Amino acid sequence: MKIINRYAKTFKIEEKLEAGIVLLGSEVKALRAGHADISNAYVRISGPEAYLINAKIFPYKFSRIEGYQEDRTRKLLLHKKEILALKSKMDQGKFTIIPLSLYLKNGNFKVEISLVLSKNKRERHKDERRKAIELEAKRELKNTI
Repeated sequence: MKIINRYAKTFKIEEKLEAGIVLLGSEVKALRAGHADISNAYVRISGPEAYLINAKIFPYKFSRIEGYQEDRTRKLLLHKKEILALKSKMDQGKFTIIPLSLYLKNGNFKVEISLVLSKNKRERHKDERRKAIELEAKRELKNTI
């Protein structure tokens, strides 16, 4: 099951990385069932560690939910060199780190994180126009056949 961040389209992607994530057992079962939302999540680097913040993993149906926080902060597993590189790039410009997707790879859950810049209004409008033109071309092609 792959969980995708749909709001990542509003950003310019500069660099992508794959990171492991520290999860509880019930969170793993919930992710296997696809019960998660990473649309408002972001990554914060504090000291030598990276954390995934505001990623919601909803409680597993058959587990105990007393004291369970669905949007708790989860530690990301990255090499020290990768964390230092991300931190230095964030200090240089107006970058943000967001998760693009959450997926299962060889029995372990991975998070694809990305260093991004936000698009301005003009660029967003240009993308919307381009998508509208492509959609119109597809419709015309479909009607002619």
